[in-house]
Amino acid sequence: MIVVSIPAAEPEVTARSPEKAHTVFLVEVLCNGRRHTVAKRYSEFQALHKRIKKSCKVPDFPPRRVPNWVPKVLEQRRQGLELYIQGVLCHNEELPQDVLDFLKVRRCQQELKDRSPAVSHPPSQQPVLGFHSDPYTRPPAMDALPNAVLSGVLQGLYAPWHCPSCTAVPRGQLDS
Repeated sequence: MIVVSIPAAEPEVTARSPEKAHTVFLVEVLCNGRRHTVAKRYSEFQALHKRIKKSCKVPDFPPRRVPNWVPKVLEQRRQGLELYIQGVLCHNEELPQDVLDFLKVRRCQQELKDRSPAVSHPPSQQPVLGFHSDPYTRPPAMDALPNAVLSGVLQGLYAPWHCPSCTAVPRGQLDS
């Protein structure tokens, strides 16, 4: 499965020709647990659209608007391109090689074809802690051994009043 998002659009200016600045869209691609980022221009998205629109289902392509350096326009274009590429991935079971090349994905689609849906893979993580039964809902066990901690606490709190073998010492006699 391929998951794509476009989290940012950045202006890019080359040192050789600063007058030919353009916007680069950072495309994050998640495929089989691996994430990578691809920088693409609007014209590259447009060229991809022209190549694949006859061979697969594609949503409407977001139009080019002028002026393209206004932050609001850039954000709208970023959102439009993100919806477009997500729509291409969502509406097509088999992706054309052009889309995989555009996203710089190699084996992701092939691994999905090779994997049988009936095969169940065990989870890659093990539970840290588990209980066989809830200790608080279990009936108390009838053990032969007394609960030493409970007995000690009860004796410490209530011994002078409930324990006939214990004798209470008056306050004044403790210091002597």
